[in-house]
Amino acid sequence: MVLTVKESPEERLLKRARSPEDAAALAKFDGVMSLPLVLAAVLPLIMAPGDERTILAAAVNIVAWIVFLVDFIMHERRLRSYLSTWLGRFDLLVVILTAPWFIFFGPSNAGFVQVIRLARVARLVMAGTGARRLFARLGRVAVVAVAVVVLGAAVAYHAEHATNPGFATFGDALWWGIVTLTTVGYGDIVPKTTTGRLAGVMIMMTGVGVLGVLAGSLASFFRIAGPDKAEAPGEPSSASVSVATEVAALREQVAELTDQISRLVARNDGTT
Repeated sequence: MVLTVKESPEERLLKRARSPEDAAALAKFDGVMSLPLVLAAVLPLIMAPGDERTILAAAVNIVAWIVFLVDFIMHERRLRSYLSTWLGRFDLLVVILTAPWFIFFGPSNAGFVQVIRLARVARLVMAGTGARRLFARLGRVAVVAVAVVVLGAAVAYHAEHATNPGFATFGDALWWGIVTLTTVGYGDIVPKTTTGRLAGVMIMMTGVGVLGVLAGSLASFFRIAGPDKAEAPGEPSSASVSVATEVAALREQVAELTDQISRLVARNDGTT
């Protein structure tokens, strides 16, 4: 029976890095860049294609591109043969395609721009276990939230449409459902029937749960925890990389000692 030991993220990073110092520096860099990378991937998606005409939108797109460019350069410098891996090539492709070309060619109104910006989110999901875990969890929450909002809005629309002018169209009901889910409660549309109010309660309860999961997921991703709580598993830190470096050095020393002992045993056997 052969036992296989699964490599830790720290050991994998040490094998890919050019040196133990590069591994420690890259682990620290990845921890610092977690929030900037998420913001650089999400904020440009909020803007519609063509928004580059405004100074603020142009500045956001340029800064977002610089964040991904710095991240790519850091990984290329610290890792061995980074561009020979599929992730390195995809990272370079994202940097090239999402460059602020509007500075030279003017704003683009094509939906292709938004699709290219989604590649940044894909890059985060593929590159980091923390980001992948965050987006996976938020993706499941988003599916549940959308289903509850659509179902609640449909129930409220059929119950309120005949007597409540606020629910004139299904779009009005959907707007009410979104506002209720976020617990904002503008009060511009209010259900009056019992069925409509029950649908509102269902959406409100879902909204409270969604906000709780969202806050917990973000806190776990950015490691916002007390001193007694351990760090999220699967995320190499500079301290853990340092320990892994020492373990790797000890393994090399043990291998050298084993080799020397084998030579001594072979020499003694030959003398005898």
